[in-house]
This record gives sequence, C-alpha cells and structure tokens, in this order.
Amino acid sequence: MPRSAARLASAAAALAVASAVFAERPNAVAQWWAPGDGRTLPATTSFTNEHGRTGILNTGGAIDTHGQPFFEPIGTNGRACVTCHQPADAMSLSVDSVRARWDASGGKDPLFASIDGANCPHLPQAERASHSLLLDRGLLRVFLPWPPRARDGSVVAPEFTLEVVRDPTGCNTHPVYGLKSATPTVSVYRRPRPVANLKYVTAAEFGVGPFNLKDSQPAPRDPATGKLVNQNLMADAREPTLTTQAISAALTHLEMRKAPTANVLERIVGFESQIYAAQSFDTGAGDLAEPGGPQALGPAALAAGRTSVLGNNTTAYVFPIGDVWRTVPRNGDAVHDAQAAARESIARGHDVFFFRTFWIKDAMHINTVGLGNPIKRTCSTCHGMHMTGMDTANGWMDIGTTNLPWATEKPLSPWAKEAPEMPLFKVTCDKAPAPHPFLGRVIYTQDPGRALITGRCNDVGTIVLQQFRGLAARAPYFSNGSARTLRELVDFYDRRFNIQYSDAEKQDLVNFLSTL
Repeated sequence: MPRSAARLASAAAALAVASAVFAERPNAVAQWWAPGDGRTLPATTSFTNEHGRTGILNTGGAIDTHGQPFFEPIGTNGRACVTCHQPADAMSLSVDSVRARWDASGGKDPLFASIDGANCPHLPQAERASHSLLLDRGLLRVFLPWPPRARDGSVVAPEFTLEVVRDPTGCNTHPVYGLKSATPTVSVYRRPRPVANLKYVTAAEFGVGPFNLKDSQPAPRDPATGKLVNQNLMADAREPTLTTQAISAALTHLEMRKAPTANVLERIVGFESQIYAAQSFDTGAGDLAEPGGPQALGPAALAAGRTSVLGNNTTAYVFPIGDVWRTVPRNGDAVHDAQAAARESIARGHDVFFFRTFWIKDAMHINTVGLGNPIKRTCSTCHGMHMTGMDTANGWMDIGTTNLPWATEKPLSPWAKEAPEMPLFKVTCDKAPAPHPFLGRVIYTQDPGRALITGRCNDVGTIVLQQFRGLAARAPYFSNGSARTLRELVDFYDRRFNIQYSDAEKQDLVNFLSTL
C-alpha cells in the first residue's frame, strides 16, 4: 500500500475507534514525556486529571517519537517542543506537572532552563523562589524587544512610553535583561498555549480580509505563500503561522543556535496539525464520547468538526451537545442516578454559557467594534467559534485579566508572601492619537499584550482568546495564570461584568467547562 494511502487508512481507523477507546483506556503512557524518550505515542490514549481523563487523538496513527523533532532536544538546553506541550496536559502545561517535575528532578529538568523557566536568568537557578512564576502560575518568561520590531526588523514607533513601576522578578530593570540594557527588552510572563486542535486555531476562512476586523489595520499574510492568515495562534498574535512560530520557539525557548531546517519544520508542523485533545471521561458524568451522547465532546468530535464556523443557536452551537443530557431518567440505582444528575448539570452549564445574558462593558475590541457599550450578550458572544470557543477571527481583546483595575494583584505564590509577584508597567499614551476609550492616557498593566507588538495605545492589555478544549488538564487559566481553578475563572467573569451568577449557575458552568 502506498504511504499516503496507509496514512489515510490509519487516520480513518483512529477516528472510527476513538470514541469507544477513550472511555475504557487507562493511562497508556507515563504522565510526563521527557525529551528524547523515544516512546510510541498511540493513535488514541488518555491521561488522568482532577475532573476525569483527557483524551489525545493522533489522526496520523501511532507514532514512534524517536527522531521526531517535536519530541527531540534539538536545541542547546535539553528541551524539546514537548517539554512545554505535554500530552497529559492537553498539549499545554499544568502547574501540577511543573511541580512534579521540580520535585522529581530537584529543579534540574530542562523545563526550568534559565532562559525563560526562571523569573529571570540572573537569579540563582537552584532555588525554588527563582522559578516561582512557573511553579505557581505555570508562566514562562516571554522577552520582547522594545520598542517593537516589524517582521522585517524595522522599528515600530510606539504611541506610548513604557515605565517599570514594579519589578518583583528583577528582569525588567536588570542591566543585562531589562528595558535599559544594551538591547532593551521587556519581560512578561505567560502560559503555554495548547498545541492541539490547530486546524481551528489557524483556520482563515472566516472574517479574514485585507483588513483586521478588530482595529482596521492591514491583515498579515503567510510569508511563504502570501495568503491571508488568522491571528489566533499566540497570545499577542506576533507569529502568523505554525512554521514561523516553530522557528521563533526554537531560537528562544529551545535556544537553538540557528533556525531549524525546512525538513525539521515540516515534521514539527505536520505532527502539530494531526493532534486533537479534549476531555474524554468525566468523574461524574462518565464517558463523554459514548455513542448517542453529546455531539461536541471528546477528541474525535474535534477531528471531524468544521472550521471557521461562527456558533449560533439554530444550526451550529459553539459546543453542540443536543438534548440527550437535559433530562436523564432515574432508575433508583445510586450510581446511575448520580451520573444522571451530573449530566443534567453539564447540560444546564451549557445553557448558562450560551443563553445567560449580562452586560459587557468597557472591554477593548469588544465594545469598540460597533456592538455598543454596554451590550447585553452571553459568554458565546466572544467565545463563538464552533467546537473551540475561540474568536472566529483575530481574537485579541482586553477584559481586564492583565490591566488594572481588574487584574489580580493578590499573590498566589507561597514565596511571594504579601508582596505582589507580577511586574507592573505604567503606560502613558502620547497626546497625538486618541486616548484609550476606557482607560484614558495612563494605563497600569501586568502585561501590555498585543501592544508590545503593534505599539498601539488601544492594544494595551489585549490578549488573544484561548480555546476551551482540554481545560480540565491544564490549570491555571488566563494568560497570566491568575485563575487557579475553573471556579476562579468563572468568579472573575462574575466580578468583572457584574453578572450575579447564582452558586448553582456557577457550579453548572464549571461542570460544563470541565468536560470540553
């Protein structure tokens, strides 16, 4: 059989059996995947987490990872792509995994490489406190030139000045790594995004025209093909494609001395493009992908789903689950009836997500795109992409996760004691451009977000929306790791937009989100 035909047959077989396999399979491989392990990644496998099990589906079939560059330490610091994109963590990285690796390796795992696994490279690497943002929030240091650079290397003139107000990591004021160094650099701290379900993340069929829908700026193009691209790939949308992202990550996070070869890049992107991740089993509701169950749940549903579809409440819900779990008959068996109650809670949580209205106010690139301020909408207004809950096009917004007054200032790390642990910047917008419509000309932020790429005042604190799949496996949440649990995530939205959820609504919404 020709290789291409064999691959298609393998993919079809994987899709056909995935739903049945995920409910029954125990942990098929060890939780942590170290670079160069050389193990086989099965076509379908699952990993335990707090809420049940996360399923991983490789539509290319089982893969021998020996020599596969996604799994090999191709840089100089011992890391591979898989270091920060673990199958057990829905191809992202959870704090539980980070802490387990610290304990198992005595802090010597390549994950803790000083380049970005420490709060700053100059700190004593053997001390836990030097890695507190990674150990407690799951954050890696992202270091960007200031002022910004365009893709051709030219300087982007920013519309604002950037001042360091607070620098608990010492990196932004450091003479070598900081804003006043010989190579001025700003350090912010962000969660790794999952390398799964990427056909949705990179899809460019919806709303991608010559101009960006959020800010009317010219839309970027794939440097290799000239085609327009979606900008949902990274938290600040700085890389247009999987290939350019892989080059950037190899040169920074893996500390390669030169860019990967075309063959290596092709194999990395090929692997990333065939992986799907979603919760497959729930401790209360049971098998999430059983025949006849909710259509959207489980990795096989993602592999078969349509991209670039804007969710609606008639033909394509964001997460279609149907009516099968809305009213589940009881039979007097305690186990069955408990499962029935859990399934009904998940269905109610779906309806909270989709139908519970509230006033969305003062959110940049939401209330500024012609919808009004405030607008009465639902969670699905912004998290509208079918099957993933991302934005369908160019999804950066500011809901206050990094900008004051809404950003969390309370320390999460036990090493921080009472002192805030995130950096704080003062952004002062120039007088020439219009002020930020909601925050004025002076903005305080933990992470300027997209503005570090565009230099635009209106982009300060805007972060690209994240996909919702595999949430149960990859706590904490938000780009700055400020929500340790799904309940804290829901509580943030409740405070930010004064939704006034009841406790029952909050629990139902958490139960729903944990099954995605």
